[in-house]
Amino acid sequence: MPEQSHPIFALSADFVDEVAALAPTWATYAGVAGNDHRWPDLSPAGHEAALAHYRGMVERVAELPPPETKWERLAFQAVGSFLADTIAWYEAEDHLRDLDSIASEAQTIVDIVEHMDKTSAAGWTNICTRLGTMKTVLDGYRETLAQGIAKELTVASRQVTTVAEQSRVAASDDSAFETLPAELAESDVNRADLAPRLAAAVAAARTAQAEFGDWLTETYLAHAVEKDAVGRERYLRGARRFLGMGIDPEATYAWGWDEVARLRSRMEEVADEISPGATIPDVLQILKTDPARAAATRDDFIRFMEERNAIALERLEGSHFDVPDAIRQVDVRLAKPGGPLGAYYVGPSEDYTRAGAVWWSHGDNPGPFPLYDEVSTLYHEGFPGHHLQVGTQLTRADKLSRFHRVFVWYPGLGEGWALYAELLMEQMGFLDKPDYVFGFLSAQMLRACRVVIDIGSHLELPIPQDQPFHPGEDWSFELGVEMLEEYATLETKYAESEVTRYLGWPGQAIAYKVGEREILEIRAALEARGGFDAKEFHANLLDIGPVGLEVVRDLLLE
Repeated sequence: MPEQSHPIFALSADFVDEVAALAPTWATYAGVAGNDHRWPDLSPAGHEAALAHYRGMVERVAELPPPETKWERLAFQAVGSFLADTIAWYEAEDHLRDLDSIASEAQTIVDIVEHMDKTSAAGWTNICTRLGTMKTVLDGYRETLAQGIAKELTVASRQVTTVAEQSRVAASDDSAFETLPAELAESDVNRADLAPRLAAAVAAARTAQAEFGDWLTETYLAHAVEKDAVGRERYLRGARRFLGMGIDPEATYAWGWDEVARLRSRMEEVADEISPGATIPDVLQILKTDPARAAATRDDFIRFMEERNAIALERLEGSHFDVPDAIRQVDVRLAKPGGPLGAYYVGPSEDYTRAGAVWWSHGDNPGPFPLYDEVSTLYHEGFPGHHLQVGTQLTRADKLSRFHRVFVWYPGLGEGWALYAELLMEQMGFLDKPDYVFGFLSAQMLRACRVVIDIGSHLELPIPQDQPFHPGEDWSFELGVEMLEEYATLETKYAESEVTRYLGWPGQAIAYKVGEREILEIRAALEARGGFDAKEFHANLLDIGPVGLEVVRDLLLE
């Protein structure tokens, strides 16, 4: 392809392998082969080496001739934004306090095994190697966190106790690692040496997790800060990193409250449709307890979701979206207990030998599983949400650099598209019961609540006086949980997990609604020009992949 003749494309391909070597677990998530037996060096020395390498990558990009075509410019932007954000993260010393309940190295080290190859002896050997050497990566991680203690750069105690509890579960008899020997025995891999090696590796990993959890509670916790709020500077830095654009936090906070009011009104209307005269809590009781509205078992839940996804793909492919052949398969799986509750997506491997998969984390719940709020979640995580988005990006080798296809991900557009996909499915009638519409609105409400809780908590903005919810009060963990229970209809345990997530991951929670808003505004601007074609709009948006929202607006409106 002519677009691929510029040297930025060859350099970007090299960068994939270099970053995979620096961040092997990230490579496993991305499906880049070759490093699945390795851990990253999370020690201070390892971070220093990584930063030096990233700075060297910037210099190599600067030596290239300037871009001329749209796709060449995008290749430069993809690599440049990644490097700028990564270097800024290091220079702000955020790696010294990389500890939170959902998205830190603490979770990656445990969860990565779930996404490794289990179909071959080589894959199981890699699992044994990683589990058996877990102490090494955790020791390096601990050294870096200790450096943060020395510099008085520590996270809030709420995050520390949550991660320590996650480590305790990973070290216990209920550890997800303990399910691996049975998986090996039930697999087609038949090598007598693997079973004892795996058993020893699982034991080593559990011991390493116990030691790490003990260190968090016995050493780190004494130095943790009590205040959850991270302050304006750190919050805005995080928001820009997740969105790929800056925001006015006060204006966004006020807009979030407007969205809460709008969605609350619609939820009341649909609740009345489900059960005339009933309140939202009354309707929730029906939706959560009626066996006819639930999947009875874990297998029933998976089967229901697979069927809904297949129907959506069959009806929309060609008419509303172009779906590459390589990504027509999307798996539905249930995650093992121990991690945060909710659903998430992991994309296909670079060579498509691993299909994209939607994962649900229901803890150890055997069922039944109410379905009212899970249908829109499927469309968010699967098709036409993240699966179509991530899969399309991966197949665009004729336009996008390898680095862009494999590693670039901005939640502003990524999560914004997935939320926009939920809206499309509601508008096109795929939420074919009032139950599912109510669940969709609950999900939208959750994302609106995230805006006000996240910004309000970290910037310590009071709840507006004109709000019916605790007017004029200051945010607290308890108020955040109460809002999610009352407005977003979450169970207490889930609400607590959510608020803990926001407090430990500043700026990420707003990406969903802010990203959706940007997509809708761009669409409205294009519609106003006349001759708008929705399928063409979706194709153009998906073609450029989840880059920063500023770049998206420039490319689509140029």
